[in-house]
Amino acid sequence: MADQSGSRQGGTSMLRLVAITAVLIGFVLVSLRLLPGSPFASEATALWGESPASEQSGEPEEQAQPTPSPSPSLEPLPFAANDLTSLDIDGWYAWSVLDRRTGEITGSENMAETSTTASMIKSWIVADYLRRTVEAGRTPTEAELADATKIIRDSDNTRTQKFYNNLGGSTSIERLLSLCELTDSSVAEDGGWSRTELSPRDTARLGECIADGRAAGPEWTDWLLEEMRLVRDTGDFGIRKAFPSAVSETIAIKNGWVDRTREQENHVNCLAIGDTWTMGVMLRYPVAKGYQYGMNNCQKVTEALLTEPL
Repeated sequence: MADQSGSRQGGTSMLRLVAITAVLIGFVLVSLRLLPGSPFASEATALWGESPASEQSGEPEEQAQPTPSPSPSLEPLPFAANDLTSLDIDGWYAWSVLDRRTGEITGSENMAETSTTASMIKSWIVADYLRRTVEAGRTPTEAELADATKIIRDSDNTRTQKFYNNLGGSTSIERLLSLCELTDSSVAEDGGWSRTELSPRDTARLGECIADGRAAGPEWTDWLLEEMRLVRDTGDFGIRKAFPSAVSETIAIKNGWVDRTREQENHVNCLAIGDTWTMGVMLRYPVAKGYQYGMNNCQKVTEALLTEPL
């Protein structure tokens, strides 16, 4: 009979060797898992079901906190309801200011009276076009954006009419009255964009409708406001000219000016959007006085309302 004691001893030694090897492997895995920045950390986490940070600190990882939105400025609005009789403006004029933080509207006693918008309404037409393009499931093309830039910065009438027609004409103005919650204004009798009737109070509301994203939609509001800050040449007059240059360059505008031969009047209008306010100024006066008279007086009205005159 063969001697089996050697086999039993060899088997026992083998079992001990396996056990020791298992312990060493476990030790190595734990060590690798605990090393900061170890390339095996993620694998170790999957194996052990805990995060290295939790094991090192004994506490759950701190979650990143969202950056708080900046609080609205607590500074008072730069306007006061001053007496403007000393301006001696020939014809009709009215103004209105909306506090974007509270929604409060102040203005002249006649701020609910309307006048034709002329090119000021182009701010809405471009906003409506951008929003409805997105609603239709597509992105405005580079050509469409180039046209929108010409409409806002340079007040291009031909491109405006093209946009207006694509928007369904006066149905676009009906959307304006509804979406922006205007109370005084109306669609033109002839359906044209230039003769849309807007009040200074509703002009300020239009400014807020653009600023808060309702008009152009969330994707294109910042783009539109920046284009309105870049209005140039003939269209760059009025409200923001009453402010120092460091402030005026932050103010978005869209103005309108037209001579109405039927009424023998010039209609000049100013829309401005500041950080905490929007403003509308509208004027009607004898056509013989020319555009510049209204452009200058739009600025003078604003200057007279500033709490810290220049």
